[in-house]
Amino acid sequence: MEASLKLFCLLGLFVLVSIAGGVQGAGECGKSSPDKEALKLAPCAEAAQNENAAVSDSCCLQVKSIGQNPSCLCAVMLSNTAKESGIKPEIAITIPKRCNIPNRPVGYKCGAYTLP
Repeated sequence: MEASLKLFCLLGLFVLVSIAGGVQGAGECGKSSPDKEALKLAPCAEAAQNENAAVSDSCCLQVKSIGQNPSCLCAVMLSNTAKESGIKPEIAITIPKRCNIPNRPVGYKCGAYTLP
């Protein structure tokens, strides 16, 4: 009886550790990192640095895709890759509105910024 209880506890601990390990792998952008997702926004580079620059259709398609998950979009805009690319978060957050994306996360807090 005592041996089965120990085995049951050990099995329970194994399941717990397995679940916790799986959760760690998923972040704001699922299994992909915000830095990797930021690379997909290369067509948005100029529009994310200059609020007067035209936003390309390819940029809007990528923003619409990533923007289905507002926390991912936010993490991408604030990622190291975006910063190293010269992206200005205060301008980048205006891209969903500039693309006229109807279901954009208006008012979503993204660090110190709010999506318009």
